[in-house]
Amino acid sequence: MLYLAYQTQSDIMAPVKAWATMALAAGGQPLLGDNPVIRNLTAAYDLISRTGLTHTRPPFGITSVRVGNRDVEVHEEAAFSTPFGTLLHFKKDVATALPRVLLVAPLSGHFATLLRATVRTMLPDHDVFITDWHNARDVPLTAGRFGVDEYVDHLIKFLDVMGPGAHVLAVCQPCVAVLSTVAVMAQTNNPAQPRSMTLMAGPIDTRINPTKVNELAKKRDIAWFERMLTASVPLRYPGAFRRVYPGFVQLAAFMSMNIERHVKAHKELYENLANGEVEKAAATKAFYDEYFAVLDLTADFYLETVRLIFQEHALPLGKLEWHGTPIDPRAIRRTMLLTVEGERDDICAVGQTVAAHDMCSKLRPYLKRHHMQAGVGHYGVFSGKRWENQVYPIVKNVILSSD
Repeated sequence: MLYLAYQTQSDIMAPVKAWATMALAAGGQPLLGDNPVIRNLTAAYDLISRTGLTHTRPPFGITSVRVGNRDVEVHEEAAFSTPFGTLLHFKKDVATALPRVLLVAPLSGHFATLLRATVRTMLPDHDVFITDWHNARDVPLTAGRFGVDEYVDHLIKFLDVMGPGAHVLAVCQPCVAVLSTVAVMAQTNNPAQPRSMTLMAGPIDTRINPTKVNELAKKRDIAWFERMLTASVPLRYPGAFRRVYPGFVQLAAFMSMNIERHVKAHKELYENLANGEVEKAAATKAFYDEYFAVLDLTADFYLETVRLIFQEHALPLGKLEWHGTPIDPRAIRRTMLLTVEGERDDICAVGQTVAAHDMCSKLRPYLKRHHMQAGVGHYGVFSGKRWENQVYPIVKNVILSSD
């Protein structure tokens, strides 16, 4: 019923949005641009036309980057694909071999394009690949299940496809899966073990400085999460009847944590549109175009993540398994480890990610490094000026020194 209720509301709003879009086109003619009444109406139509969510991945939109003293074209290429995800390669025509890096994007309600700024920053100096996760509502039941084990399977396969000597960087939620993946590859002596592993703002051990997110995950038992927050995909989609954690539910949870900020942002957007402040309005629009693009997670993956990471703390307690085999981070001996945290992170608090160093106890000290970035919250760790000017140089140095 949860998904059907959302879909019904979305269907009802569709003609209203269409009408606003047509009115916006009519009211945006140059001859009417200086009329204050028209400007206010146009601003209102713009906001109405933007009401609602999209369930299609936005484009990365990275067509070229500056490498050295020239602009180089960038082409997106699927290096490997499964029903649940694509290993997407940002291919460049450069003569010099650059360090190959797998960016592991969060699978937590948004598409991999959430890391667009991260990709753009890294492209000039690296051969970048990313986990482009698919929307679970578009994956037929015949494709099988997708839980934590299958997530790790995908990362192992992606690193195998990239070949020996690659590097891996995880942002937020997948840090646990990436640490598990590297441990499993070390335990099985896989030749594609990455040379470096960067874990950024991830919930390695959520017992440390628990945040509101961590506390909410422990307030209810897993049966409550399954009953109240998962739903079956409606018949109209390829993944009909698959149980999912809908992206719109995750978005609602994110927004409820800072609802005043989002209300303020939309008030300012209206004012900027009405006052003709195009650049300010464009920046806000770009952010919310990305923020309101959501994907569904399989219920298996969502429920296992809540239970294993946030409720049972399986990895730091040495109880996490991969297809029945215990995962032991102490097996990691050759992969350099960098952890990054944000001082003001209210999603993954200071201390939760650096906990990986204690788990990788067999790594020699010169293969470990930690950075706590002052003055940033969760998103500032991997996007924005401080990411570009302070965090990224450290990441680049770690990759270069271990390549």
